[in-house]
Amino acid sequence: MATQNYSVNQFLVSNLLSMVQMGEIAIPEIQRPFVWEPDKVTELIDSLYNGFPIGYIITWQSPNVKLKDGNSSVGKKILIDGQQRITALRAAILGETVKNKDYADIRIQVAYNPIEHCFATYNAAISKDPTWIKDIAPLLSGAVTPRVVRKEYVELNPTIDEDTIESAIDMLKEIVNKQVGVIELSGNLDIERVTEIFIRINSKGVALNQADFVMSTIAANENYGGNMLRKCIDHFSELAVRPEFYTILMQNDQEFFNSEYRPQIEWLKKENDDIYDPSYVDVLRVALAAKFSRGKMADLVSLLSGRNFETRNFEEHIKEDTYKKLTDGVCAFINETNFKRFIMIIRSAGFCHTKLIRSQNTLNFAYILFLKLREKACKPELIEKYVRRWFVYSILRGRYSMSPESNFDYDAKQIDKYDDFGEYLAEVESAELSDAYWDFGVVQQLNTSVASSPAFNVFLASQCFQNRKGFLSTAITVQNMIEQKGDVHHIFPREYLKANGLTRSDYNQVANYIYTQTEINIQIGKKAPSDYLGYVQNVQCQGGATKYGGITNINELQANLCNDCCLPEDLATMDVSRYQEFLAKRRVLIAQRLKEYYFSL
Repeated sequence: MATQNYSVNQFLVSNLLSMVQMGEIAIPEIQRPFVWEPDKVTELIDSLYNGFPIGYIITWQSPNVKLKDGNSSVGKKILIDGQQRITALRAAILGETVKNKDYADIRIQVAYNPIEHCFATYNAAISKDPTWIKDIAPLLSGAVTPRVVRKEYVELNPTIDEDTIESAIDMLKEIVNKQVGVIELSGNLDIERVTEIFIRINSKGVALNQADFVMSTIAANENYGGNMLRKCIDHFSELAVRPEFYTILMQNDQEFFNSEYRPQIEWLKKENDDIYDPSYVDVLRVALAAKFSRGKMADLVSLLSGRNFETRNFEEHIKEDTYKKLTDGVCAFINETNFKRFIMIIRSAGFCHTKLIRSQNTLNFAYILFLKLREKACKPELIEKYVRRWFVYSILRGRYSMSPESNFDYDAKQIDKYDDFGEYLAEVESAELSDAYWDFGVVQQLNTSVASSPAFNVFLASQCFQNRKGFLSTAITVQNMIEQKGDVHHIFPREYLKANGLTRSDYNQVANYIYTQTEINIQIGKKAPSDYLGYVQNVQCQGGATKYGGITNINELQANLCNDCCLPEDLATMDVSRYQEFLAKRRVLIAQRLKEYYFSL
């Protein structure tokens, strides 16, 4: 018979909140904005008042760890589901503040009408209506007595029956005596089992976010500075996206402002580069792989709990060491020099805009590689080469699009295994980037109508890297157009192909895409390449009037078509009857350019 790994208990709302206040249930201080709207908090209170269930709270008894003297230290109960509900109860009943979207501390004030027995979020209209008790928190928290509340209400509403009001106030007071179900998961369970249980219990089948679980675990540990480390991760990921919030964040978190972490992220207040905007999940994932050579978030939960993977015991020294290494990993991640140098390397490969990067995990592992090679004191020029190549290889082969955790785990260990990462890179290139790949594999990847095709994005990056000009442009580069939020256009115009019976999957082939100036595209209109390019070649380059761009020299035209844009030399003779031939030729030309670009990195 299988062992039951959980217990189900009923707690009074007052007891549950008391356990939170006493630290028996560890709930991290909310550093991110409270996501519930005030009316949803009011609805929660109304449900309790009317005796409706509000769903189970789920906690996990973190494992006991062995101390140096041989005794065991009992771990805290960590809240893994129900944080928004607990926060709502603390706000409405205890009168605690929450953070709004601007990271300012605000009160969510719930009002009660004892005549109608209903609740509402406090507003200007209620403030002027004497039939409402403006704030239920003082009564429910015990700050004022029912007698005082009743007396004040009757003074404002002298025609109301006092006994009726007393009864209604007693009913309101009973909210704190309503029961909430708490599922307590055993400390013997590892994170995989906790996740499985969570999925089975949750009616919507929403998987437990292991990164959130890690953040709660970190914040619950004050002995090793986890609470402040959690704030650092949260604040960094917020400021990476919204640097303008630096002043507000610091004003509303004086404890963090005075901590050792604040100077380490201060540089973000003037940082507007959005090539890499990491979330707290990304910070954790990179720090884990960079410092522990592990890719699975579940392993970090185990390590934070002090787990010895060999003996399966939980030991305090492992826990202490984990927090130290994780802190070092986070500090390496947020270091201004590291971060900006990494971004410089990515940009130097031609990735000048976020639209060229569709995989956050590819960026994450490139940063892992950068940090690990820096720690191994690899030469800067080799770090740049290896990071650029691995990043482009990962995009082309989709290395982290499937099973990213397993691949992170494997690749991080290979970085440790090889004295020179270049040896491992060469092995991977031989296996996955052989001539067969460049001649056939990448050509097949380009046979797609998906505009965000990784291979096509790498081609655009190669154009930026090589400072190529746009289609029929004399000076404007592809990078200029991408950075100015330009758009790709069709070499064989879409309306031209549609008029000739081709479908969307035909005319939207990525091999038919090109960056060109809008005014040139407008002039091209619905014409076939044989018409508009025929004009450029036979009229414009022979002294005639310029109509499509400013190219007036036949050699310059050929350089633009072949060198800048990887277009067939005979494109100027093609119409719809040769469209499929054009696509096949251009895919091969792009593939050849990608090979040249990759090995030049």
